[in-house]
Amino acid sequence: MAWWPIGASLFASSEGSGLFIGLAGTGAAGGIAVTGFEWNATYALLALAWVFVPVYISSGIVTMPEYLQRRFGGERIQMYLSGLSLLLSIFTKISTDLYSGALFVQVCLGWDLYLATVLMLVVTGLYTIAGGLAAVIYTDALQTLIMVLGAIVLAVKAFNEIGGYPNLEEAYLKAVPSKIVPNTTCHLPRADAMHLFRDPVSGDLPWTGMTFGLSIMATWYWCTDQVIVQRSLSAKSLCHAKAGSILASYLKMLPLFVIIMPGMISRVLYPGLRGLMIAVMMAALMSSLTSIFNSSSTLFTMDIWRKLRPGAGERELLLVGRVVTVVLVALSVVWIPILQSSSGGQLYVYIQAVTSYLAPPVTAVFVLAVFWPRANEQGAFWGLMAGLVLGLTRLGLELAYPPPRCGVPDRRPWLLTDIHYLHFAVLLGTATGAVVMGGSLLTPPPPPARLKDLTWWTLSREPPQPSVDGTSEGPPDGECPPFWAHVCGINAVVLMCINIFCYAYFA
Repeated sequence: MAWWPIGASLFASSEGSGLFIGLAGTGAAGGIAVTGFEWNATYALLALAWVFVPVYISSGIVTMPEYLQRRFGGERIQMYLSGLSLLLSIFTKISTDLYSGALFVQVCLGWDLYLATVLMLVVTGLYTIAGGLAAVIYTDALQTLIMVLGAIVLAVKAFNEIGGYPNLEEAYLKAVPSKIVPNTTCHLPRADAMHLFRDPVSGDLPWTGMTFGLSIMATWYWCTDQVIVQRSLSAKSLCHAKAGSILASYLKMLPLFVIIMPGMISRVLYPGLRGLMIAVMMAALMSSLTSIFNSSSTLFTMDIWRKLRPGAGERELLLVGRVVTVVLVALSVVWIPILQSSSGGQLYVYIQAVTSYLAPPVTAVFVLAVFWPRANEQGAFWGLMAGLVLGLTRLGLELAYPPPRCGVPDRRPWLLTDIHYLHFAVLLGTATGAVVMGGSLLTPPPPPARLKDLTWWTLSREPPQPSVDGTSEGPPDGECPPFWAHVCGINAVVLMCINIFCYAYFA
């Protein structure tokens, strides 16, 4: 693949309908701080292209769990990670995208929520199964165009209606909704709505969590998640992978202006543009769903089914991949009612909270696998298990004790009331890292021969060799030509300058 469809696909895959409604909804409920989730991606995307992709390419892998299997040996880590990725797909990706897309159709067209869900599934399922990854990436590129143009048109119209940016703050702070449902925010606009950085103790999105906890989750999502990395590994060369990351990062700077602020404006007034927004939402929904279906079926067939049936042929693997997609969808639809009642109705908060309980251990293991050659299989496995127990404990408490409605005293356990989910992500990642390091130091180191091409320090700089079936894994022409390497490098620096300026301006 060339750089532009990769960049567009990275953006479209991450910017699904769950994010479209979630970002706008959290913007309407709490102001601009949620932008940090988008802007933090810049650094993770650059780390993906400059650090992680070269390691993945030299190791010649197809899936992320396969990388850990080659790096550590054994099969239990690979199987566990494949299972966890599939669970995360159900809980935080497919179900939220389906629910938000169907909710949008229900509100706009008055259709039944579940009828809308089934309809969208049929359409997205058909072209994922028919077309494979190439079809998914090219339709993503087209849908990115629809999403970005549609969102820009909406933003321009919304800002015109409200009288420009200077009037937004004043109007937002007066916007108390006329139609209310009991929720956790008491329906009143936050006084710090226009601040990106919020109080570390009392803030709804504390700046400490948004800086440190979010970086752990962003590293998991952009550098170790199958849906995202699969796109970068399809690049023609490392140059195209880098340029794709840079394009996606530039696009990730837009949501504050074209999704979050229009969400805030929608709290003040309800503009029309129904048909255009349905097109934008469907584009967002289909691009993220097809990406997840494609990656999840790859994970299951390559990492789980091939282990259970080593002699399985191409035809069988294709069939199994399609069956898995259907099963994932069914489980996600069953999860939708639970989703509707969680996190005070803020979809985006739900997605991030669940991720922060399950993803940090994976980040810790990947970072140590790439940068610390001494890490071994025992340390990594027990680190993942310890992290899983801690994360599931917090997730269980969260489901058992939902946030209290407005005006009701908060009687939840201190682990929920005093430790924000983003701060919990920092603690969970640190604890996992400590267990991995302790376990690795107490057991024999991995043999040096195993580490060749699998860590940052033992990377070979030659193009990867063709694999057994005759296809080359990863980019065929290896390194970048010097001119394009410089272009990518300069763009990365410009991008970081823009990012830092925007953070400083809105902080």
